[in-house]
Formats: sequence, C-alpha cells, structure tokens
Amino acid sequence: MRGVLGKSRKMICSLLSQAPVSPAYYYRSSPSIYKPKPSNRFSWGFLAPIPSPAIRVFCSKPGEVGELMASSVQNQGSISYLTQREAAEVDETLMGPLGFSVDQLMELAGLSVATSIAEVYKPSEYNRVLAICGPGNNGGDGLVAARHLYHFGYKPFVCYPKRTQKPLYSGLVTQLESLSIPFLSADELPMDLSKDFDILVDAMFGFSFHGAPRPPFDDLIKKLINLHYYEQAQQKSPVIVSVDIPSGWHVEEGDVGGDGIKPDMLVSLTAPKLCAKKFSGPHHFLGGRFVPPAIAEKYKLQLPQYPGMSMCVRIGKPPQIDISALRENYISPEFLEEQVEADPLDQFRRWFDDAMAANLKEPNAMALSTTGKDGKPHGSEIRALRAPAPNGILKKIWELFKLWLNFLKNFAFPSTKYDIHACYLSSSRMVLLKGVDKDGFVWFTNYESQKARQLSENPHAALLFYWDGLNRQVRVEGSVEKVSDEESEQYFHSRPRGSQLGAIISKQSTVVPGRHVLHQQYKELEEKYSKESLIPKPKYWGGYRLKPERFEFWQGQPSRLHDRLEYSPQETDGKRVWKIVRLAP
Repeated sequence: MRGVLGKSRKMICSLLSQAPVSPAYYYRSSPSIYKPKPSNRFSWGFLAPIPSPAIRVFCSKPGEVGELMASSVQNQGSISYLTQREAAEVDETLMGPLGFSVDQLMELAGLSVATSIAEVYKPSEYNRVLAICGPGNNGGDGLVAARHLYHFGYKPFVCYPKRTQKPLYSGLVTQLESLSIPFLSADELPMDLSKDFDILVDAMFGFSFHGAPRPPFDDLIKKLINLHYYEQAQQKSPVIVSVDIPSGWHVEEGDVGGDGIKPDMLVSLTAPKLCAKKFSGPHHFLGGRFVPPAIAEKYKLQLPQYPGMSMCVRIGKPPQIDISALRENYISPEFLEEQVEADPLDQFRRWFDDAMAANLKEPNAMALSTTGKDGKPHGSEIRALRAPAPNGILKKIWELFKLWLNFLKNFAFPSTKYDIHACYLSSSRMVLLKGVDKDGFVWFTNYESQKARQLSENPHAALLFYWDGLNRQVRVEGSVEKVSDEESEQYFHSRPRGSQLGAIISKQSTVVPGRHVLHQQYKELEEKYSKESLIPKPKYWGGYRLKPERFEFWQGQPSRLHDRLEYSPQETDGKRVWKIVRLAP
C-alpha cells in the first residue's frame, strides 16, 4: 500500500518548512559565524507557503554536498517486485507486529510522492496540481501529498468525490481546507484537463482494488486516458503522476489492454508491484525507505539504497537530457542599490544569515581560487614541470628549449609575455569558511598543500559562495595572509579529536599509496595520544585570512536579467569607503 521512510529530518520537512527562522538566529556582531543565539524558531504563521527554492534545498539536498534526493539511479533488473498478495501481507505485518499505524504510513507515503514530484517538476514551470483521490488509502496518500505540495510552493486542487467519513480522512480534509486548497467535484472538472492543470496526481486506486472502476472514477480515468490522445495531436498536456499503481491497471499484469492510463511518473511505495515492470514512462521513483530486515528476509526483497537522508530513489535510467536545454528561470526579490548595506561585510552577513535561516547545507562552503608566482589568472604549475630535473642529453634539450623561449620573448614576439611559466593552470577547490569579521574571511588548511604553495608565491585569492536555494552567489577578491599562531592553535583545539588527528596525518596534495595507509597512520596516532588530553597542533597546519578588496553580490532574476552589485574601495576625504555600482547581467 505504501512505503515507510527512515527517521530523518526529511520525515518532517513539511513541519520545518512551516517554521520560519529569523535571520537574527545568529549574532551578526559575533566574530565567529557559528555562535548560536537562543531563539524561538517556531511560529503560528506556518500556514503560508514558503518559496520553492528553499524547499527544494531541504527536501532535495540531504546530507551529501551534494547528493540530490533522487541522485542514486538503481538498475531496474536488480530490484524485487511484489505480487498483490505479498503487498497485502507486507502491509498487514507493518500495521500488526511492527506497530505502524495507518496514518503514519499514509503521511510517509504522501510525503514521498510530493518530494518525488518536486524533484522532477519544479513549481516555477508546473505549478497547478490536481490530486484526484479515491475513497481508500491510496486516496489518503493523495490528500497528504497535496498538503505537502502546497508547502512546497505549488498550487494544488483536490477532487475527492467519494469521501470516507473515518476520522483519519476527515482530518486530512480539514487540514487542506485550513490552507484554502480548493475542492472540486467530478462534475466541475472540464473534459479536457490540459487547459487548467500542469500536474495530475492519480491517487484513485491502490493494489487492493478489485473489479471495474465505478462512477465517477470510470469517467475520471477516461479523462486521464484521453490526455494521451491530446499529446499525440501535439497539444500541450499535463503530466500524470500515479501513486503506487496506475488506476485501472492490473496489479500484476499492468495495462492489459494497452489503452489505459500512461503516466509520466510512477511513485512505487515500499517496493514496486509487478505491474511496475510494464511502466514505460520517463520517471519511476521508489518511496518507502524503512523496510525492516524481517520483511526483507521473508520476501527476499532486493531494494535500492537511499543516498544520505533521501526520501526517494529513482529506479532505472533517467531520461536522456539535452544539457544545452537545462535552464532555470530564477524567481527572486529585486536586489536594489537603495536597499543594500553600505559596508559589504554587513551585506555578506545579512545574506549568510538568510542562508542559515533557509537551512541550506554547508552555507559556509566556498570555492577558493589561487594563482602561481606569475600572477596570471592561471596559477598552478602543471605536473609535467614538477618532474625531477633532467640530466644528460635531456638536460641539454631542456636548456635549448629555454633558449628558444627566450628568443621568442625578446626578439620574435617582444610584446608577448612568453616565459617558462606560460604553462600554468587555474587552481580552485572547495573549503569551509571558519570566521568572518572586519578583517576578512578565515579558513584553515595545510601550509604545505598546493594552495599554500601558491599563496606563498602570490598572496592573492578569490572566494565564491553559492547559495542555490536562494538564487544567490557572492564573489570576494583580496590579499591573503596567515592568521596568528595563537588563532590557529585556538581553532585547532576546538575541532573534534578525530579531525585533529586527521590534520596531522594528511600531507595534503601528496601521493598516498592507498586508503589503508591513512587508516593505519590514524590508528597509530590514536594509540599514541590515547592518554593525552591535548594533541599538539602540527607546525604545517594553520589558518589564512583574505582581506577583501572587491565584492560582487549576485541575485538570480527572471529572463536572465540578474542583479549584480559590485563593491570596490575608494578614498573620499581621506577615508576608505565602498563604491557600489551595478554590473550588466
């Protein structure tokens, strides 16, 4: 009937999405970006929908930097499929000896359906959703999905022609009515659903249904079938999302006559049913993360691994995608000159607070770009130039090569900056911001790493923060210097003990024979310092501070008319002030 999802923040993403967090949750005046400020994070103003980008971040970006909700694609042939009898037995076991209630399973199933939809069909393009709900548990899944879709930023409508008077279902209806979600009767629906809706959720009948659909569901199923013919006539058609079983299909044999509903997405629950093997649409998801070992062993279930804290996993290969056609039409508030802070560090703190309040994963992650000693925008020396110095005949060839370069530089092309460093490449990597104050941005690393060598040659760098859920990025450029030994020492000992040991072991950017070597060294260090309360900081580890000399704040906008405000310093009456200009998108 439905899937059961693991205990994680994903299980309550609807509740958290309803609870706005004040940007003041973190002290703006604190020198550390990690000092929490006590706050009542929940509010009774939870009935308003929140912007969809933040929901996509919360529901689609679990504990992986980047693991997306459906980023794990499973081979369809390696997954188990349930018969109708097995599916019923699994449900009975879940709601019997395993202690799950119907409303728990229904909540988890509806949430997995909603997050699957949000993963593929973004509300900026597919906003109007009609959930067609039957009288049983499958219909209850649809009602729950409609509630979550509302909070995800969609505009749901519900057709629930045969209401069940049980308290569970009455409560779901009350919840939807409290959100002012419209209920439409079957008679109020147009014959052609393609004009009024972008997504149709088929939640009429599940695997326990027997016999032929009775009115008004027979006509509703025909309306969904007719959409296939509109599509063949090259008319715009809404996508169909079926919950567990496409209504009208045989649970095991599928669309027997070949003229049934042809959904674009199927969200199987707990485990796919046999009919799912006949599904040929582009998107097949599985929701139902928590399957107890006893059930898996009894039915010999082979189920996919859910990445991170994901609620759903894609089954089979995703559709072929034209990369050049991938685009996002950003919907964001305007970013105007008269609204920004005069000091770019204050503006950065405002945006950082917003990223924290939106519950983005690792908002302090930043791309650090460095250059080599030539000072060009392509900094790291290619590995070929790091080879041992040539000798013998190779040495003579190398000397001739340098003479030839010198000739090109001074005689053949005197205006061209040809030199031995012309083979330098760019060098960028992700690091974590660990402090921001009036003096700049701080991070910590190994002083013998590649980036450290480059910074010793050319103490200038660029930082890039990207906050996808808010359609924002910040670029910072400036000079770099090491922080004091005291500051490095203090931060080193604030880290978890395992991280301290890892910093000692890691000779960053050097070749390691294998991961087993790191584990062995870690074990040895762990034993060495097992009786020591304080692990000494290695001399080759510490922090850097970038003192900003230029900022750019970028806010995505519709039609690529993005907001870009640049801060650059200038002298006014002997004082350093920041000049703000708008750049073309």
